[in-house]
Amino acid sequence: MSLVAPDHRPALELGDLLRHWRAVRRMSQLELASEARTTPRYVSFVETGRAQPSRHMVVRLARALDIPLRERNQLLLAAGFAPIYALEPLDSPQLAQVQLALRSMLDQHEPFPAVVMDRRWNVVDANTGARALFGHLLAPMPIPDDANVLRMIIEPGPVRRGVRNWEAVVPALLERARREAIAGVFDDETAELVQQLRDRPEVATLLTRADEPGPPVPVIDIGFSLDGAALNFFSVVSTVGSPIDVTAQELRVEAFFPSDDESRDAWVELTGSQA
Repeated sequence: MSLVAPDHRPALELGDLLRHWRAVRRMSQLELASEARTTPRYVSFVETGRAQPSRHMVVRLARALDIPLRERNQLLLAAGFAPIYALEPLDSPQLAQVQLALRSMLDQHEPFPAVVMDRRWNVVDANTGARALFGHLLAPMPIPDDANVLRMIIEPGPVRRGVRNWEAVVPALLERARREAIAGVFDDETAELVQQLRDRPEVATLLTRADEPGPPVPVIDIGFSLDGAALNFFSVVSTVGSPIDVTAQELRVEAFFPSDDESRDAWVELTGSQA
């Protein structure tokens, strides 16, 4: 069983990590102590290195701060303990039930597109509908093995050209990436990717316009132009409930639904499927 994330870096001091996560969550030492069922004095001693917490206390502090499982392992390492949250490949026997559930969700959503993504928006799995969607958008090029949804939609290329309302989608997509980050916090690699995309001149201009208030909407439509047909979809995202594995926590399923009957009928005709 693989317990340590392969990309983990040398841990910072435990006190530095706790102060960082308190700042992220905007919690005082008193608030953290209350949530972790300890005292502000003890939290202060841990942060300054005057107290060495037990493994159980590190986990309690991490839970109180709602720290993602990958980063909880980093806290444990910084405190001198072995990580306790497994990081298994999705195709491992340990995650067989998770994989079965995800595959069932993908299959049940046919013929409409659905994908499984990791925390960095890389496509891990896709149903036939999603392969048809990206296949049409990318044709005659094949779907890349390292497909990243953020890059494909935001960076110049065939997918971006196939999004009819690209200027409306990009600000909403980047905001969703921030909102749906694991426990509301980007990992370093995803943060760097999102910043690169935000810094693109055409994207920066869109984000400036997006700062202007507008009427709230329940969902954001994404309109595609496929073989001359105009289709509108919206998506719903699902995550694994109460995971105890890093990989399971970081996966999510995005299922696309036709926004109107015309899009539904056009998709069925385009793919030769039966809804």
